[in-house]
Amino acid sequence: MNRCQFVEDHQRRFGVKRLCDILGIARSSFYYWRRTAPDRAARQAADERNSSSAFA
Repeated sequence: MNRCQFVEDHQRRFGVKRLCDILGIARSSFYYWRRTAPDRAARQAADERNSSSAFA
């Protein structure tokens, strides 16, 4: 789990600002990470398809 995922998982209880301050990350970095999640998921799926076909 990375720090941004931790913030995502606990933001309702503690708040994004507090968690980012404690973990030492910029709030803008967290929001960028969250905004780009679909792109990361698509890249990971493509990588998995490519790696499975490379070893088949």
